[in-house]
Amino acid sequence: MTMNHIQTENYAALSKKAALIIAGQILSKPGSVLGFATGSTPVGTYEELIRLYKEGAVDFGRVTTYNLDEYYGVPRTDPNSYYAFMHTNLFDHINIEDGATHLPNGSAADPVAESIAYEAKIKAAGGVDLQVLGIGNNGHIGFNEPDDHFPAVTHHVQLTDSTIDANSRFYASRDEVPKSALTMGIGTIMAAKKILLLISGTAKKEIMEKALYGPVTPQVPASILQFHNDVTVITDF
Repeated sequence: MTMNHIQTENYAALSKKAALIIAGQILSKPGSVLGFATGSTPVGTYEELIRLYKEGAVDFGRVTTYNLDEYYGVPRTDPNSYYAFMHTNLFDHINIEDGATHLPNGSAADPVAESIAYEAKIKAAGGVDLQVLGIGNNGHIGFNEPDDHFPAVTHHVQLTDSTIDANSRFYASRDEVPKSALTMGIGTIMAAKKILLLISGTAKKEIMEKALYGPVTPQVPASILQFHNDVTVITDF
């Protein structure tokens, strides 16, 4: 693994550094295919990208995006959908083309068919140039949960109790949290040319060390990143 670990002094600095790396990717290849993530960690990065766009420093007009995942059984009109998250936090504020943003369809009647179709779209686009990732408390990337194997391609996954607990902060009650999702597979993520892993908060320090410096095991899905040849990790601790 070629890993560049950038330690920043706080979350604001993490967000600015991440945004500059993404902007640099777009400047070097205006037609970049970007892989985006949801959750609280990248919100600041998206705010910085919006700022850079408004300042005229970056142009999203030729960019294509593919998100890591989406809750299954949640319509795009639901404010808790990742579709709504991305539009609220980024897409509605930049000049990205209609039809250039992609997320799995959480309302698809057949989750297996939707997963196959989503994987095919990513491959048809030439794969992801730069994939943004966060990491879960249990080491998941995307919604690839601890398992006995590394799932290769986009698939329908049942969420673990720890992930449901972590996501319950966005809902009125734990019972409302979706129990499954559609997610890029580990193989899909690893096929990205570059990976940008954002980790915020000292509570993530232990799982970061396991993922980046411990044994490579599907019980810690992010540990597979040790086998990628271009990973940048940004932490605020």
